[in-house]
Amino acid sequence: MTEPAVTTPRRRLPKSERRAQLLEVAREFIREAGTDELTLGRLAERAGVTKPLVYDHFGDRAGVLAELYREFEARQRQALAAALDEADPQLAAVAGLVAGAYIDCCLAEGRELVDVVAALAGSTGLSELRQEAEEEYLAMCREALEPFTGPLDAAVLQAIIGAGDSLVRGALEDKVSPDRARRVLTRVILAVTDHDPAAAVR
Repeated sequence: MTEPAVTTPRRRLPKSERRAQLLEVAREFIREAGTDELTLGRLAERAGVTKPLVYDHFGDRAGVLAELYREFEARQRQALAAALDEADPQLAAVAGLVAGAYIDCCLAEGRELVDVVAALAGSTGLSELRQEAEEEYLAMCREALEPFTGPLDAAVLQAIIGAGDSLVRGALEDKVSPDRARRVLTRVILAVTDHDPAAAVR
């Protein structure tokens, strides 16, 4: 007589743990297939849960992307805060830490971050989310740099982010090494804050 197949019941996770699991699965999916292929149905299938459960957590696909981006921005701010805790009270040192934290955190997220950011640009609501998160990060940069530079306007801070994003893309495509990206961004920060970029490591 054939024994009946034994099925292992899916373990019920606390809501916060389930949410974290779904976001990790979403990151893996985007890493493999890109954001265009991500749907809540595919996320549910990959995670081994029901589609209504995924809807309950995120509402829709845009909700998944928004949460992925919020997580990234939180980690980025934490990385910058941790780096600045160890900063020497010199502009070149602070600029190097700001540059290194930005490059390293973006690279740690990998290609999936680039895809999520691109997807954010296609939605007004998600674009506003990115703008708000970017302003929080730039406020931290301003607070770190202005004791050495004096007041910095928005254009200067946007130039730092623009250069950082470009260098991250180059590093992800193996066009520039991470170390070179950090050093160049440091020089950019010193240049746009009207200080001699020769103070940075060449």
